[in-house]
Amino acid sequence: MAGRVEGKIALVTGGAMGLGKADCERLAAEGAKVVVTDIDLAKAQAVADAIGGVAFEQDVRDEGRWQEIFAEVEKLHGGLDILVNNAGNVIFEDVETCTADNFRLHLDIHVMGTFFGCKYGIPLMDRSGGGAIVNMSSTASLMGYGSIIAYTAAKGAIRSMTKSIAMHCQDKGYAIRCNVLMPGGIETPMVQAVSGRPGQEVPVPEGVLPKEALGAPNDVANMVLFLASDEARFLTGVEIPVDNGLLARPER
Repeated sequence: MAGRVEGKIALVTGGAMGLGKADCERLAAEGAKVVVTDIDLAKAQAVADAIGGVAFEQDVRDEGRWQEIFAEVEKLHGGLDILVNNAGNVIFEDVETCTADNFRLHLDIHVMGTFFGCKYGIPLMDRSGGGAIVNMSSTASLMGYGSIIAYTAAKGAIRSMTKSIAMHCQDKGYAIRCNVLMPGGIETPMVQAVSGRPGQEVPVPEGVLPKEALGAPNDVANMVLFLASDEARFLTGVEIPVDNGLLARPER
């Protein structure tokens, strides 16, 4: 039985760990040929080796590097069907303590990285016959977290950009869909670090989770897989929370 993205070519940024690693593994398990990119090449290569993919070192802020990687992907695989703009960072600073450099850093990684990925990925996808883009925002883009001003600003921009990109592709007649996920708290190295337990993973149980629970990386990866697959052909410009009801809860 063929996988849900059998034979498709996927590129995942920030694929060396956390959500990106889970995305790479889930897409590969369902038949995609996965290109893993990350600023940490050694870890990206380990993920690629484990799933039969390829790895590239990439700082998503570097516009020229995006062009180089897409050229290599086209040369290697002949095209691109799935793009997951996952790379990100977070620094805990409020509006008064956040430095201009750190604010720009968040915008460069999240916003410019996503912009470059879409700007240079869309023409390659169009030449390949179409595809699906999944951008990674956060529930923080819709909530008032005073301690992460730059992160919330960047994630909010990704939400808005996604809608513009989706409509652009439709208006141009490209067979390219673009959607955005908004994860809540997920058990990843980033969350472990900000929770004061770096490198200490807490197992996420199976089944329906209680309201305070963290989700597992695969809870997000499963949504990435769905949006990347042809099953989601009628979805574009959509923002989907993956948050165990966080945004719906009135007393949050």
